[in-house]
Amino acid sequence: MLSRKKIMTIVALALFVMVSMPTTATAGASKGQKLFKKKFRKKCRFSGVRFARNHTQAEWEKIYDNGKFPEEAKEICPRLKLDKIKASWWEPVYEFSVKYAKDGVVPKC
Repeated sequence: MLSRKKIMTIVALALFVMVSMPTTATAGASKGQKLFKKKFRKKCRFSGVRFARNHTQAEWEKIYDNGKFPEEAKEICPRLKLDKIKASWWEPVYEFSVKYAKDGVVPKC
């Protein structure tokens, strides 16, 4: 039989793990926001949130899963030069787009 102290330790550990998990998911979105601001915004001439609000979260996921995210970014932002975008940048920008999609998080102003 487990002692009360062991049970409390297990519960505290589980809570710690649950609380720390979302921070890793939002790290990609935060990086994506910075990348958009630094590398995309000048060419697009609008904010990253405006970019993300073109689709719902499910639509962004479908576009990304089908490998069409760069093409969709080019369609939304025609002045964007895809050859200037590093492959490693697409995933964080995608995570940012999902987070701030039409049905996603409302940005703080």
